Amino acid sequence: MQGLPTIRSYGDYASSNYGAHSLEVTVGSLTVYFSYKTPVAFHTPQDGIVCRQNDWGPTTGKHLNQIQPDKKQRLDSVVFEQRFGSTLARYGLTSS
Repeated sequence: MQGLPTIRSYGDYASSNYGAHSLEVTVGSLTVYFSYKTPVAFHTPQDGIVCRQNDWGPTTGKHLNQIQPDKKQRLDSVVFEQRFGSTLARYGLTSS
């Protein structure tokens, strides 16, 4: 059993609105970062931070900058979805 997930806001935002829409959920050694309700990055000990490019707008861009400031390290959406799916499978989880 991996225990209960922990949920917290990431980033240091002056507005609580940003914090409510920038959540990270950790289950065991897997952390998934959300912008609003969309997973935009994840972290595992094996992979480190895996972050997708910004396909949305300035607010999600601010969230992504908190997670992975180096835009060159961000993956396009297709590659990110493949990596995220295989990582979830490795942890015995599925995406919906």
